[in-house]
Amino acid sequence: MTEPRLKFVTCLDATGLHRMAYWEWAGPSADAPVLVCVHGLSRQGRDFDALARVMSSRYRVVCPDVVGRGRSDWLRQPAGYQIPTYVSDMVALLARLDVEQVDWVGTSMGGLIGLALASLPRPEGMLAAVRRLVLNDVGPAIRFEALQRIGSYLGKTMRFASLEEGAAYLRSISEGFGPHTDEEWLALSAPLFREETGQEGKGWRSHYDPAIALPFGAVTPEIAAAGEAALWSAYDALRCPTLLIRGAESDLLSAETARAMTQRGPGARLVELPGVGHAPTLIHDDQIAIVRDFLGS
Repeated sequence: MTEPRLKFVTCLDATGLHRMAYWEWAGPSADAPVLVCVHGLSRQGRDFDALARVMSSRYRVVCPDVVGRGRSDWLRQPAGYQIPTYVSDMVALLARLDVEQVDWVGTSMGGLIGLALASLPRPEGMLAAVRRLVLNDVGPAIRFEALQRIGSYLGKTMRFASLEEGAAYLRSISEGFGPHTDEEWLALSAPLFREETGQEGKGWRSHYDPAIALPFGAVTPEIAAAGEAALWSAYDALRCPTLLIRGAESDLLSAETARAMTQRGPGARLVELPGVGHAPTLIHDDQIAIVRDFLGS
């Protein structure tokens, strides 16, 4: 299968119901294991097209658009744009997929969602929700300077005359993604925009709810420190094999935090990628091979 199917699952939030979209790549058989791939803060599920095409030879690959992004609904209460809501939505997704356990690849925010899901207490005899976990350039300790950098552009409502203009803007704020050809970058960027026609004629806008920036912008150093303590506690509770991928030039995940993650909790296997910051896109063959080999080991 070269293209995924777009599906939806109904989820519960504090004000009612919302739909979360997900892109599903059929596996080699009806009973193939499931791989869930979850994107970063302002991205969407089509980020994983290159990885999913390769992994669908073994897995049924599912790539959600986290609520407020892509084809998913926007929340009525922006305060809900936080990890607990996202984890709840993923529990609903696993129920829809009718699976008790999945492998998980999470980039940045998607990694934190996977970490939280994998660490949830469960009844005796119940399988852990996550069998193997890939954390792509994220850990319990996140540099506040990186949060400030992301906050400087997150939620801005900008309109572009063309898709190429929008892609060029994204490239200017995404240098940490590493080197990509123009064709690769346009493929990564296209799903992040929606075309609209208004008084100014046709244009392109970001395909996410600008309100996702509100809870993010409310984070202070003190709130970040409290969140870090909770995330370390969750990380230390993990028992699943864990791979940590770090862009060697990442401004979000420090080398010190990455080393600590290899020494506590699940004792993550660490792979650092030279010439890349936050966050590796996992579209190149060498990066895909790292994920494929870990999940298949």
